[in-house]
Amino acid sequence: MHRIALLAVASTLALPAAAASDEDLKVLREEVAQMKKSYEQRIEALEQRLAAAESAPVKSQSPQDGAAPARAAGGFNPEVSLILQGQYRRMKDVPERSITGYWPAGGHGHGGDERGLTLDHSELIVSANIDPWYRGMLNVALKDGEAEVEEAWFQTLGLGNGFTLKGGRFLSGIGYLNEQHPHAWDFADAPLMTKALFGEHYGKDGLQLKWVAPTDLFLEFGAEVGRGAGFPGTDRNRNSAGAGAIFAHVGDDVGRSHAWRAGLSWLSTRAKDREAHFEDTDAAGPNEVEGLFTGRSRTVVADFVWKWAPEGNPKQRNFKFQTELFRRTEGGDLACASDVASSPCLGGPGLGKLRSSQTGGYAQAVWQFMPRWRVGYRFDWLNSGSKRYDPATVFAALDPANAYFAGYRPKRHTLMADWSQSEFSRLRLQYARDRSMQGVTDNQVTLQYIMSLGAHGAHKF
Repeated sequence: MHRIALLAVASTLALPAAAASDEDLKVLREEVAQMKKSYEQRIEALEQRLAAAESAPVKSQSPQDGAAPARAAGGFNPEVSLILQGQYRRMKDVPERSITGYWPAGGHGHGGDERGLTLDHSELIVSANIDPWYRGMLNVALKDGEAEVEEAWFQTLGLGNGFTLKGGRFLSGIGYLNEQHPHAWDFADAPLMTKALFGEHYGKDGLQLKWVAPTDLFLEFGAEVGRGAGFPGTDRNRNSAGAGAIFAHVGDDVGRSHAWRAGLSWLSTRAKDREAHFEDTDAAGPNEVEGLFTGRSRTVVADFVWKWAPEGNPKQRNFKFQTELFRRTEGGDLACASDVASSPCLGGPGLGKLRSSQTGGYAQAVWQFMPRWRVGYRFDWLNSGSKRYDPATVFAALDPANAYFAGYRPKRHTLMADWSQSEFSRLRLQYARDRSMQGVTDNQVTLQYIMSLGAHGAHKF
């Protein structure tokens, strides 16, 4: 480049040569030649130094056999994000919330049902590539004044052939909504189906293997094994795995504006002395009864999602429909213990066989009708299903109004509207008519904020 510039200068100086004297022209030419020679020498010296630097070997200490290469000080530069999520909720004062006909996930009722102002579910997320072969992530959930490790896993980056292995604590890939954190939900709370099945979502300590087929049609298959400590299972302190899951997802684009995904998942886990309590509402007054279930729980989940955005651009307008259906079957032994003579335990401990089959699901639609503004509707429905037990040994004196064994169909209607000033902030107003508890109609109003600070990756499809 310097040589070209010098030639251009020389040509420019030569243009008015006809108007200058021969002596002046000679002097100018000598000066240009000297400048050209000087620049050529300096450029040649720089090229030699650059060639020498490139050919010189890099001096470094070789790590010991089996040791990882040492990182330079200050080389750890993770992606850090903080999700601030809080809400104000107005609803009925129910001493102990539960879903009629369903075993309480995690003991007495479900969390996240506090009235008034609450710090709902904030998250601190740290993630980074460990090396060219692995990536790691930590998600700490902050809720009710406590910190809980929600996810802490490593994931392979270089297995190739469409395979990915994840290990540690992670959210299971079953269904559609389960892998999403609360800040990514389209509503302020989880569907009744998710609350009934897992409490909020199903996570495990274990391993997950995924394979994405090399086809134009999206095909994903996965298998998981884990400790199985999360509801509906229990921590049995065994060397073997306590839970297993398999799932498959298929999806594709339809033209430039439509995309869809469908899936089918299966989860199997075991429980030992899974605790719950029942209430016998006989004439003598309500009596607390403890139930301990030991047996196997199997859940099948089918999911479907359809998205629309004009020419594939969701910034201005978009529409999303999603639905999930489930069927859970459980079989095992149910122990009943109570200190009250008039309880359903026939005045003493009992043990008998229990078989149950339950179904349900939800369907929701969310429409962004203009930039920043969305509205949505969700309908939840559950069927408490059939429960077969031996009346001669357990619950022979069962009151028909007992919440767990009642033949009730919980349901809920939910409307929401949210406004996002940017992709990092969202305000949401939600109304729900909740009839998940028999004999209770709860009109709930929720005002929620979600604020994202720092780096945050794109959400799943």
